[in-house]
Amino acid sequence: MARIIKFEKNDCAPCAQVSAYLDQKGIQYESINPFDQPDLAAKFKVRTVPTVIVLENEEIQHRIIGFKPEELAAIAL
Repeated sequence: MARIIKFEKNDCAPCAQVSAYLDQKGIQYESINPFDQPDLAAKFKVRTVPTVIVLENEEIQHRIIGFKPEELAAIAL
């Protein structure tokens, strides 16, 4: 089972779009504010929000930066 982490800020419009899309597709994910958890953001080399990371066995399988519905749809499969 893949683990999906979404790095976001509360006042970020594209972050809200990504959340709405993932929620609509019924995709379970963890939300993390990289400013609250800078060590975790550094571990995954997150430099911008929104960033969605899909992990399999703690290895990054996909990294999606920004609101890109076609790429987000791929992780819904």
